[in-house]
Amino acid sequence: MTQVPSITLNNAVQIPQLGFGTFQIAPEETRETTLAALEAGYRHIDTAEMYGNEKEVGQAVRGSGLDRAEVFVTSKLNNAAHAHDDALQAFDRTMEELGLDYLDLFLIHWPLPGRGDFVETWRALEEIYRSGRSKAIGVSNFQPHHLRRLLEGSDVVPAVNQIEVHPYLTQDDVRAFGAEHEIVTEAWSPIAQGKVLDDPTISRIAERVGRTPAQVTLRWHIQRGDVIFPKSVTQKRIQENFDVFDFELSEGDIGEITALNRNERTGPDPDRFNG
Repeated sequence: MTQVPSITLNNAVQIPQLGFGTFQIAPEETRETTLAALEAGYRHIDTAEMYGNEKEVGQAVRGSGLDRAEVFVTSKLNNAAHAHDDALQAFDRTMEELGLDYLDLFLIHWPLPGRGDFVETWRALEEIYRSGRSKAIGVSNFQPHHLRRLLEGSDVVPAVNQIEVHPYLTQDDVRAFGAEHEIVTEAWSPIAQGKVLDDPTISRIAERVGRTPAQVTLRWHIQRGDVIFPKSVTQKRIQENFDVFDFELSEGDIGEITALNRNERTGPDPDRFNG
């Protein structure tokens, strides 16, 4: 079976570079779909309290027959739980839903600039991290100015920043800030919810290398060094998204795809979104 490469986080934890995303997968489909992903070779599952499917993700991980240490599991804090004590209670709920002894990565889901102090929230995550109940902690949808404020007011540097990244939103400034501070970039919506799949440049490259536009786009992410977790509920697509490690794009291909940037989001702007 294909061995997915891992990236070493800033606290020496290893994270598989390709994961399986469960955003917008209905709870009643999540268990079987996640089991299918684990069967295909995925060893990294991404969920969140706000997705409403943590329970089913936990059922799949526990029912997969795999050793717990073989599967990297991420979840994220509910946006309604940014106060310190609320964050601790929300983490307890996440662990209860998942039915796991520990989490591999726990994230602040959004900075929510109008709803509270995310530095206070981060201190709760630092407590969780020190307790050993989450092997690493990080953030999601943080811009460089959010990260600067967080770094000034905290002890633990986030291990990751999970942000929207795809060829139409390359986020090079946020990724560069992360690299400078040893914060790994995770890319959500890696194919822009399918919007890039008809792009002429990506289609041309895909035809030349004998792959699908989705595979070429995911390979672009992999070679740029980001962690990705494409989502699908079909077995064929789950497998297709996994089969991106037996070909390479040229530096010219990478450059052409990166040049497609339009600063075009499929999701909310983190500076305006308040949950």
